[in-house]
Amino acid sequence: MSELINNSQSRKDLLKHMILQLHEGVAPDAVRARMIDLLTKIPYGEVVEVEQELISEGLPESEVLRLCDIHSQALEGHIDLSGMKIVAPGHPVDTFKRENRELEKVVKELRERFNNLEKEFNEEGKEKYLNAVKGLFNNLMDVDKHYRRKENLLFPFLEKYGITGPPKVMWGKHDETRDLLKNAINALSMPGEFTPEMMQMKVELYLNPAAKAITDMIMKEEEILLPMTLDKLTETDWYEIYKQTNEIGYCLYDPDITWKPQGVEMVEVTSAEEGTINLPSGKFSSEELLAILNTLPIDITFVDRDDKVKYFSQGKERIFDRNRAILGRDVRMCHPPSSVHIVDQIIGDFKSGKAESAPFWIQMGGKFIHIEYFALRNEQGEYLGTLEMSQELTEKRKISGDQRLLSYR
Repeated sequence: MSELINNSQSRKDLLKHMILQLHEGVAPDAVRARMIDLLTKIPYGEVVEVEQELISEGLPESEVLRLCDIHSQALEGHIDLSGMKIVAPGHPVDTFKRENRELEKVVKELRERFNNLEKEFNEEGKEKYLNAVKGLFNNLMDVDKHYRRKENLLFPFLEKYGITGPPKVMWGKHDETRDLLKNAINALSMPGEFTPEMMQMKVELYLNPAAKAITDMIMKEEEILLPMTLDKLTETDWYEIYKQTNEIGYCLYDPDITWKPQGVEMVEVTSAEEGTINLPSGKFSSEELLAILNTLPIDITFVDRDDKVKYFSQGKERIFDRNRAILGRDVRMCHPPSSVHIVDQIIGDFKSGKAESAPFWIQMGGKFIHIEYFALRNEQGEYLGTLEMSQELTEKRKISGDQRLLSYR
């Protein structure tokens, strides 16, 4: 029997070597067998350190993302969680875990449906079967809120402590899971008659992979991400996350416990500070300016010349998630890894003077969304930052003719 490796640096070196072997095309089964032979357990923190080191040493994030599932499968059951901190009910980590239990229930029911396909998917029960599976996948779509809380609340705090690589990789896996869920919904919504053979093919190609992506992410969260965040974040950090969680919402679970750590006080930001802003064409009080910015029928986000998020408006109906956790965050970290290259190009073109604006428009949830970025410059033409403006234009696109009379009475 091979000698077990118990030294921290040796474990990390071995794990890094094995991930690089996967990168070079060595069979995953062979890598897993060697890992099981040489490692009994590897602490969760060391897994995070290895991913961070690989990215810092030049392994592209896209490649770490590609290998993520393979090395996670190899590590499953071999990560040491004995040092993980225990949290009280209502703590954000407790909420993440309770949501995971609800997601697992949905996946379990889906797998039971898949196993019973041959028996239940017949002329008499076909419609009932399809409706049940569609309903379960609609429930799984709720995971988007779970992921958004990680991306917009949890990841900024990890970045504050210098942990940037693993959050980027996990965000990429979120997007992959979102795409798999959308593909599954689309496969279930295709017109035409479904035969048992066709349904079985959809299960194998679309439905099972989407369900598996959910449970794979749960393993990555609970065996690597959450234990590590409990080590890194302070109680004040967690309380800030907790206080902002309602802005995004919950996934298949509604907490009924109020949580507040002992000895932590947080200043609530509820209104603008007093003061007057003098401009060449007039002036505002801080209260008036805040009301104007939040009344405009657009979402505004300002990124300063150092690429840090400095401000966002807080209108009644926001289009995209924004919360105070993103303030001071590098704007690249506020976007999915798949679109960071576009952000880089826009900012680079604005700074060089090559462009002054960059418009986009997308269809999202049945709505037409117009997004435009503008370079902000002072009177001397020096770059001050980037202004993002987003507007929901679905109804306005239908306008024609004139309206000259009051219509709100």
